Amino acid sequence: MADCPDETTTLIRNNPTKIRHGRLYLAVFSAVLGNFNFGFALVFPSPVIPHLKNGDDPRLHMDIHQISWFGSIFTLGAAVGGLSAMVLNDRVGRKMSIMLSGVPSVAGLLVMGSAQNFWMLLWGRFLTGIAGGITSGSIPVYVSEISHPSVRGALGSCPQITAVFGSLALYALGLILPWRWLAVAGEVPVIIMMILLCFMPTSPRYLIMKGNRAKAVKSLEWLRGPNSDYLTEFSKIERSINSQGAQWSDLKTPLYYKPILISVFMRFLQQMTGITPILVYLEPIFHKTDISLKPKYDAALVGVVRLISVAIAASLMDKAGRKALLFTSGFLMFIAMLSMTMYTHKTPCSQGNLTLTEGLKSAYGGSTAFDPMSLIPLISTMVIIFGYAMGWGPITWLLMSEILPLGARGVASGLCVGVSWITAFVLTQLFMPVVEAYGLFAPFLFFCVVSVVNIIFTAKCVPETKGRSLEEIENYFKTGRSFTIHDP
Repeated sequence: MADCPDETTTLIRNNPTKIRHGRLYLAVFSAVLGNFNFGFALVFPSPVIPHLKNGDDPRLHMDIHQISWFGSIFTLGAAVGGLSAMVLNDRVGRKMSIMLSGVPSVAGLLVMGSAQNFWMLLWGRFLTGIAGGITSGSIPVYVSEISHPSVRGALGSCPQITAVFGSLALYALGLILPWRWLAVAGEVPVIIMMILLCFMPTSPRYLIMKGNRAKAVKSLEWLRGPNSDYLTEFSKIERSINSQGAQWSDLKTPLYYKPILISVFMRFLQQMTGITPILVYLEPIFHKTDISLKPKYDAALVGVVRLISVAIAASLMDKAGRKALLFTSGFLMFIAMLSMTMYTHKTPCSQGNLTLTEGLKSAYGGSTAFDPMSLIPLISTMVIIFGYAMGWGPITWLLMSEILPLGARGVASGLCVGVSWITAFVLTQLFMPVVEAYGLFAPFLFFCVVSVVNIIFTAKCVPETKGRSLEEIENYFKTGRSFTIHDP
């Protein structure tokens, strides 16, 4: 009797607890390999600049202005890629956009690996930047749209985690490989990503938007498993999409302009914290401070801290909530930026003493007495990276993909990425000249003030989306009162 199918058996079979996430994890892994390469390419100048300055090829030696362009042109390419994602996301789909990003990535790394002059380095950096901009605008949206609400917070942090893995891999490989081979090593994850994505499903939401219901159902079934209640989830998604029809006039409604403005400002403020120039010029920054360890080892150590902090954030995303982590992140960055500002606020006499100290270390085999104060730049940088990776790094990406209205998600995500990377380009371009003119304390004081602004913005403008479906979040902006959905 117990084996006979009845209403109870059917309900158990369709229970959401029967969802299998294995295939979903595989699809997310395949997509976020693009972020691995993004993180790898972003910090490429950090170990390469010292190699080029001390190298034997005079054609690749760079002055301060060339170093600024080498570090910043990636972000200019990322802005172009982000604006391209505005079109690609809605024309060819999220998954295909990610796959297309592999083309400029492979080409750019190849050009840098074979560079014979400074312009080839710039061109390679620009191409990898375009790839990074496309992935920044496409991967978070794809991951968010295929994820189940119960795991969307953790999976939404995966793009940032894999970007951190990519940066850490670059720092680690920079300890043992010549700089040209670093570019060659970056080709591997891109090729693996393109191959794996060939076998992954297209976003069900994108397929519904394009009117392909049959493929959307199959895609959702593949992601959730045949024993899950995927048909109920499909009905909710379809009903939500059918109730939308994005027109330019809709930008006047809170459903559209509020989440778009929040997303744009969050991406703007994320970059205004100075995280991109800090990561790009990490080794040069350590070269300019009286620090105990070699800068290349400091950079690798910071990469490890960044990875640990992102992993902690991923585990807390669906427990502590988005806003709590953003507050913690902003406060930690403020304290660390303030410490760096105070430490690096030295007189010209102190800079002279720093040179003398380095000379003494060289003359006496580094036998000068250890000064605990020299650990302040390393510890402060670790806390900056830790704080950023706890909140303003992964959560900004996640919230962008969660709160943007589905009808404008492709275009709006590209706009967010474009604003983000134009901001990063300006900061990265100005960072080294400002440091040369005023010292490290000037940019770090500015970033300290921005951290306070971020805390205020989080308190006033950012909604809590923990445990909410994308449809509930849209309903919140539509009504401004609750996160509930009233089924017809």
